[in-house]
Amino acid sequence: MMGVNSRGEFLAKQLASFPDVEIAYICDVDSKVYDRVSAEIEKMTGKKPKSAPDIRALLEKKDFDALVIAAPDHWHAPATILACQAGKHVYCEKPCSHNPHEGEMAVEAAAKYNRIVQLGTQRRSFPNCTTMVNEIHQGIIGRLYFANGWYANHRPSIGIGKEVPVPGNLDYELWQGYAPRKAYKDNLIHYNWHWHWNWGTGEALNNGTHEIDVMRWALGVDYPNKITSSGGRFAFKDDWQTPDTQVITANFDNNTALSWEGRSCNGYLPNGDGRGIVFYGDKGTIYYGGGDGYTVLDGDNKPIKKVKDSADVDPTNKVSPTATLDGIHLGNFISTVQGKSQLNAPILTGHKSTLIPQLGNIAFRTGGMVNCDSTNGHIIDNHAAELLWHREYEPGWVLKV
Repeated sequence: MMGVNSRGEFLAKQLASFPDVEIAYICDVDSKVYDRVSAEIEKMTGKKPKSAPDIRALLEKKDFDALVIAAPDHWHAPATILACQAGKHVYCEKPCSHNPHEGEMAVEAAAKYNRIVQLGTQRRSFPNCTTMVNEIHQGIIGRLYFANGWYANHRPSIGIGKEVPVPGNLDYELWQGYAPRKAYKDNLIHYNWHWHWNWGTGEALNNGTHEIDVMRWALGVDYPNKITSSGGRFAFKDDWQTPDTQVITANFDNNTALSWEGRSCNGYLPNGDGRGIVFYGDKGTIYYGGGDGYTVLDGDNKPIKKVKDSADVDPTNKVSPTATLDGIHLGNFISTVQGKSQLNAPILTGHKSTLIPQLGNIAFRTGGMVNCDSTNGHIIDNHAAELLWHREYEPGWVLKV
């Protein structure tokens, strides 16, 4: 397990509950986090995972099969690539990468080293969500031509951080990894790195990846031909760099489009749900509330089918509102590693869904629109945007497939 604060702790406990899984190592740069989570796993299983703070040293070990990555976004692709090179299978939380180039590298690494790599876009394994998408493809609302998704939260200001000494329990050098070095501030770790471009990817990838993945799946599309994005940091004046309010729209060659709206700092929940999607077809509409239930309406807006969530969904759970359902996705990964199944969300699928909000962020930062090659998503004739396809690395940290 790489990164076990918050979401990583949840994943570790879920995996430890499987009868044929052992949590052998915990890789975390914060010794206090390791101490807490390893004690919890020992309580559950009777065996304490070993500590391995440096992922590079951990991957030299031969006595484990798979790496689960829940570290910050800037480590997702590098750790995936390193793990594939070391012969390990990978379960990586979304997004699959910090930037598009690293996403392509992760896809390349999985293929080159013949490794199983699953992205944590869990809705690909939700039973009713899968049925919903299949029904859309079968024409339950006619031709689907547009999907609109959203995520809403009421996050407070992160304030103005002060440069302070790094806590003794934290290896900040290793935490930064391949990213260019920045001074340590008291409002950065363990969560607010999400809102800094150097390490994070903003709400569009922190949460929007989920809705965008389901919308892309339902629309049956791969790469966009155009992306537009607008928004800003409107709610507070603080260290938060990414948009707290953002709209991303993607157009595709089959005359369809999707739009995602993110509102990080306003508690109003559209239709009563903090996240969800409306699918618009020429013969009807589907309302999907972000869990595993949905409602189908005909062309006159009359409900013709209502499917309830297959498991309890707790929107107040900030770590995993769909905890029971997430276990299905983890189970799919385990079963695939054992040779019994096929992945529901392989890395190439995950890269395509990660790329759309990445392009949205690039468009937001460079004028509001980018045109793309619809065969691979690459940016066309926009030098400023193309510069953000890659990232700069800290000298001495070289990432290669």
